[in-house]
Amino acid sequence: MGTPVGRIEREYLFKVLYDAQLPIMYMKDRAEYTMTLEHPVNDEMTLRPDRSIGRPKPLSRLDLLFKYRGQVVDFSAEIQTFHDDLIVCKVPQMLYKDLDRDYLRVDTPSDLKIVFTFRGDRYKLSLPKLSEYETLDHEELIRSLDPRNLSGLIMQITNLLKNYADGYKIVNFKDKKPENIEERIVSETGKTLFVPSTVGRLPKNDPYPKKRIITEDLFKRYLESTGTGQAYLAEMCTRFIKQKYDDGIYSDAWIPILFQEYVIGYVHIWIDKEDRLPIDYSVIDNVYEYTKVLAFALKENGYFEHGKVENESFRGRVLDMSASGLLFAYPHSSVLASTLLIDSELTVTIEAPNRSINVIAKIVRRFKDKSAQYFGCHFINIVPEDIRFLFEHLYGRHMDDDTVTDLLIGQV
Repeated sequence: MGTPVGRIEREYLFKVLYDAQLPIMYMKDRAEYTMTLEHPVNDEMTLRPDRSIGRPKPLSRLDLLFKYRGQVVDFSAEIQTFHDDLIVCKVPQMLYKDLDRDYLRVDTPSDLKIVFTFRGDRYKLSLPKLSEYETLDHEELIRSLDPRNLSGLIMQITNLLKNYADGYKIVNFKDKKPENIEERIVSETGKTLFVPSTVGRLPKNDPYPKKRIITEDLFKRYLESTGTGQAYLAEMCTRFIKQKYDDGIYSDAWIPILFQEYVIGYVHIWIDKEDRLPIDYSVIDNVYEYTKVLAFALKENGYFEHGKVENESFRGRVLDMSASGLLFAYPHSSVLASTLLIDSELTVTIEAPNRSINVIAKIVRRFKDKSAQYFGCHFINIVPEDIRFLFEHLYGRHMDDDTVTDLLIGQV
């Protein structure tokens, strides 16, 4: 997944592409073509391929890639016309850099059949739902916390919470719907509401790579979504924290309990003694890990069985593939599309004429237009012999050992 290029940088790259006549790579029918810009990019983009590529259809799309100063940049261009071996395209609005691959996406070969299946059990639950999928990475804590004895596990966790806070509460949204502002914002965002000190402010920044803290800006956006005017947002934040201080709370945290795309409930911890150290991020980290073990224990004890749904294979419309992933579309009208979330993992079966491979794919990008929803997937845990076969089938050339290594460590 790349980083979108800003407008000024995009215009600069177009200028460099023409001035330096940088090669632009394109793949079609397992053959690689090199294109250059015929004219400066202005109202349109005119490309000259190094050899004939047939007669491309108007409105069809070219997936293109070039390198500049060691950085890979890709973009898609829609064809307008084709004449005198020149391809005239609309000027692409989006370019992407910082890619985790060096190879082009290509149209899916017609001799490949691709089938998707969700990994693991899936559920439809009457609980607050998020747009991202939470995986249960719990193995380290399972060694010290026994998930099979649910009541015993809860007692273990509550005893551990006493080490971090003066007070604590574990709330289940199955028994109690979100009511106050803290419960509502935690259930709608799936992030931790953390007030390090009630004589201070909400966190300005989220220190985690995968964001999970409600920052001051996010809190203000939530207030605005509930009808608070922009002029009153800062005042409302101040009042929110002051009310906690007036209630005798000096440090406060509400950590969601997440299961797949659902917010099951939360763990609330607080400090109400002035001589005690406030809650810090190390405490947040520990409690967050406990919530994952608790979610796993609930699953193991059959808590979600009533909402379990049949896990059937499905076919998406695969738009393009690279050596490290693919992009597929699925109709808006399908209930299934709403369950395909970022970080969900799928088993992908790729059937070729003389070989069938199974690979795990993680959804890393999700977007939509009027006709469908689109899902960008990255292959993970793929074995060398399968990745070699896939590369050579897509690109029509031999794959060397260095490229295999690059793909396996996520460089392609």
